[in-house]
Amino acid sequence: MQGEVRTRFAPSPTGYMHIGNLRTALYAYLIAKKNNGKFILRIEDTDQERLVEGSIEVIYKSLKLASLQHDEGPDIGGEYGPYIQSERKEIYLEYAKKLIDMGNAYYCFCDKERLTKLKDEHEASGAIYKYDRFCMNLTQEEIAKRLEENQPFVIRQKMPDKGTTSFDDNVYGTITIENNQLDDQILIKSDGLPTYNFANVIDDHLMNITHVVRGNEYLSSTPKYNLLYNAFGWDIPTYVHLPLILRSTGRKLSKRAGDPSFEDLISLGYLSDAIVNYVALLGWSPGTTQEIFSRDELINSFSIEGISKAPAIFDINKLCWMNGEYIRSLSLEEFHKLAEPYYSGAITNENLDLKKISKVLQSRTELLSTIPKNIDFFDNLPGYDASIYIHKKMKTDKEISLKSLKAVLTVLKELNEWNDSVIHDALMDLINKMGIKKSQLLWPVRIAITGKVITPGGAIEIADILGKEETIKRIKFGIDKLS
Repeated sequence: MQGEVRTRFAPSPTGYMHIGNLRTALYAYLIAKKNNGKFILRIEDTDQERLVEGSIEVIYKSLKLASLQHDEGPDIGGEYGPYIQSERKEIYLEYAKKLIDMGNAYYCFCDKERLTKLKDEHEASGAIYKYDRFCMNLTQEEIAKRLEENQPFVIRQKMPDKGTTSFDDNVYGTITIENNQLDDQILIKSDGLPTYNFANVIDDHLMNITHVVRGNEYLSSTPKYNLLYNAFGWDIPTYVHLPLILRSTGRKLSKRAGDPSFEDLISLGYLSDAIVNYVALLGWSPGTTQEIFSRDELINSFSIEGISKAPAIFDINKLCWMNGEYIRSLSLEEFHKLAEPYYSGAITNENLDLKKISKVLQSRTELLSTIPKNIDFFDNLPGYDASIYIHKKMKTDKEISLKSLKAVLTVLKELNEWNDSVIHDALMDLINKMGIKKSQLLWPVRIAITGKVITPGGAIEIADILGKEETIKRIKFGIDKLS
């Protein structure tokens, strides 16, 4: 297919952006940008029963958070609008009627009761349900009469019942299906709106979409789409069907099962760039060992050939690691800006230097939402058991810890200046004088001033942030606890 590459992301406004949606949008975006093409946003809202109020705004917000800027869409316009399917109702009806005139579609007036009975009969006999074409042979007079009487109708596609239909997919190769397996699918529903299967073909053609990127659950429907393209004599787009995304248990990702949406991950403290980077690798390989990509690197590296047929495994631990890498790549100012909202609930002491806390935290943070529980000791020393002073690897016990804390208390009291450099020199000098290992002094100090085994930062950094008065107060408490 020649000319400008045009891809589209066409979500249904059902409430949130799940990870599969995000990946579809991302791959469509990358294909367009790699080829200097256009990325289009189209809202597919023909299934009115599934619509959730406010969902279109969620789509806009999610794309903005992911930095997937569309070139055309409902909010910014374009020469192929409207970009919301419910606003294109008359267009679909026009093309459905053209199919009827060409003999590739027909009016169906069967009511719900008849169709339910037909389905029950098929199930009872063990046969695959297919519409029995009861209405296909109605005369023009009968059809005109029923339309004049305003009888409810749908428009069905007339499928070939012999031979096969094949199509080429850029991921799964050539796929062939027996035509006798195809049901005469509904194109226009009784409410006058099109089905997804019809609307997406009409819109993709009219919007000049060259590459259709979607999940592999649509593979079985694609022959029906191709029959529509062929009936109209239209060019068939390049198909790119994407593999499933599974949990490590083999279960499909599902919001109902508690799997996080894109917005959930953002609220949990994952950075949008890290999420997008990770999602890019769910089903695509760059052919190298590189895992961290800037947006430009993703665009330049991405290729349809790198997409796998095999299901991708969503590993939250791998995402967490990648998020940590992104956090560490930020400037201190950028990290501090992201971290500050998490300080407000955990720290009330206005005398603490939050910028210093950020400096300590940045290299030790993988997830922003863990910040409050990692810094709560700055405000108030938590209750702790003296047994945590005992640490085999640090070669400390209660006796060594008590001796170290008493010595440290004397040294710190005498300091006229208070910063990490001064504290460091004083404690290193003390360690040398006592003839002990660093851990035998620094471990007890860290326990005494934090009350925790795991902390963001070491004893010296934390003491500097707490200040002389609070540090000495906490060391005295530690001495009392060990005495």
